[in-house]
Amino acid sequence: MLEISNVRVYDLKESVIACRNAMRITPPEYTEEEFKQSLPRAISLAKCGGGSGHSTFRCGIRVAFDIKYPNYISPELQRYHFFDIVTSSSKIHRLVNMNMDACFNKYVTKKSKDQMKELIAKYNKVKNGGNKDEIYNVFMELISNCPQGIELFMRCTTNYEQLATIYKQRKHHTLKEDYGAFCKFIEELPYAKELIIQ
Repeated sequence: MLEISNVRVYDLKESVIACRNAMRITPPEYTEEEFKQSLPRAISLAKCGGGSGHSTFRCGIRVAFDIKYPNYISPELQRYHFFDIVTSSSKIHRLVNMNMDACFNKYVTKKSKDQMKELIAKYNKVKNGGNKDEIYNVFMELISNCPQGIELFMRCTTNYEQLATIYKQRKHHTLKEDYGAFCKFIEELPYAKELIIQ
């Protein structure tokens, strides 16, 4: 199931300080005192929510993390405009080398795992003696029958503004184990209650 690790948050204090730039006539000093003075304004602006234009300072609070996820989550995560995949594992390149007993989530049946083992054995046999068309066809059979519960991993970057949208949309999602873990990750970020969740 979905797991997040190696979380890093960047420019939180600087972005909170910058939230007051519209009312300044000179650039701010990025000090601890300035952060404390700016935080109440940032919290107030965050309450306006995405789309209002007032919470855009949250775009500057960048978050990077590693995520282990079931394949069926990929299309949903990729719909977010500022959810960038730095790099990821690859079914195309590594599927035939994966341990079929360990690389799937708990909902993939033994029957599906056994079918994958059979298809990998078939692919390896054809790969060592077949022509290009045979190899291609067997590989396509293998990749096309791979269960959505295969667990992959990637490094991602996003920001507090996008995480606010994700949290609002996914808090009560049908995929409660996966998005429950993702929402918990959001809840544990610095100032998440004040700047993301509201």
